[in-house]
Amino acid sequence: MKVFTAVAATSLAAGASAENWMGFNSGAVKTDNSAKFKSDWLQEFKTAQGLKGAPGTFNSVRLYTNIQSYSESDPIEAFEAAIETKTNLLLGIWTSGTTSIDKELTALQKAIDKYGDKFLDLVIGISIGSEDLYRDSATGRANKGGVGNGPEQIVKFIGDYKKKFADSKLGKVPIGHVDTWDVWPNSTNKVVIDAVDWVGLDEYPYYETGKHNSIEQSGQRFDSAFNKAKAAIGGKPIWVTETGWPTDGPKWDEAQPSVENAKYYWNEIGCRQLFNKVPTFWYNLRDSNGENKQTFAITENLSTTPKFDLSCPKTFKTPTDGDSSSSASKSATASGSATASGTSSATGSASTSGSGSGSSGSESGSGSSSGSNPASGSGSQAGSASSGTPVPTAGANSVQIFSAAFTAIVAVAVGATTLL
Repeated sequence: MKVFTAVAATSLAAGASAENWMGFNSGAVKTDNSAKFKSDWLQEFKTAQGLKGAPGTFNSVRLYTNIQSYSESDPIEAFEAAIETKTNLLLGIWTSGTTSIDKELTALQKAIDKYGDKFLDLVIGISIGSEDLYRDSATGRANKGGVGNGPEQIVKFIGDYKKKFADSKLGKVPIGHVDTWDVWPNSTNKVVIDAVDWVGLDEYPYYETGKHNSIEQSGQRFDSAFNKAKAAIGGKPIWVTETGWPTDGPKWDEAQPSVENAKYYWNEIGCRQLFNKVPTFWYNLRDSNGENKQTFAITENLSTTPKFDLSCPKTFKTPTDGDSSSSASKSATASGSATASGTSSATGSASTSGSGSGSSGSESGSGSSSGSNPASGSGSQAGSASSGTPVPTAGANSVQIFSAAFTAIVAVAVGATTLL
């Protein structure tokens, strides 16, 4: 089998922002759907920054909501933990199934009033929404991905945010929208691309049913999705906001969860194409969605000793774009040993191709049947029970229910229909 050097692996770096952040996703609740508090995030952020063998410092985090779980509009306690650990913040505003983001904006304003520049200086970006367009598509509806929102509503929310913080440092923060890769080539969603500074990409080859989604094909599956999204967004920077491979759980078509395969994926996608090249938020340091049958955590009990070797190899097994090989050798085996123990459109088909990220789940994520990780939902919407508005909590989980959509949302609030 051919081996490819890191020198050739530069095709995805084009369009990356000046700062190539590395971090993890973090939902607002734990796997039992109980709220996280400051101490929980402190442990996460300290573990992320202290991971043994990591190819850089994972000192950033992607959140799905700014509201503390089970509160009305109090700032999420992750902010205090980030200030104490100097963790960069990719903020998220949950926008699915709602016509107002006033409570999210109120929570942000309260954080500014309480923490000032100590908070503002850590904010590297904000995502207005997470996989809303996927959930609002024909594929998302067919996969029962939950209530999303259309492009016009997302653009309106972006305007609401800009108006609210026009005179604040937050008004200068780059704005993006996170969704599954397959929504971006859909011309209906171009208004969202035009309205943002960067585009967030959730991509899980693991969930690409019917597309030869074995671990050996994962690099090519990821590259194909990335390049199609890149071609559709007209030069806007891409941030990879969710991707990963489960270490345990049931098989998904040809995809097999295992520690060895998670290491292979880390090498071929993380090391070869993303880390230190593209802003990247891996799924995940810690499992947050109890609804997801697959587990993605790269560490046990937030130990700084990961389940597998995080160091990067010098050569890779995935063919580059310029290679004549049409696919990687199917005899490829996962590299690295454990140290412990598609395209969907608004009118697309309901076939699962593996693109969603799982942000609609109990973690606040959603999942698309075209490659998103249903298990990586972004928030469990354990939000304000008095308002009935779901609040995102974590990620990766809808895939189980929605064939390829990582939608892990647990509806616990009155009237909530999905969990972030």
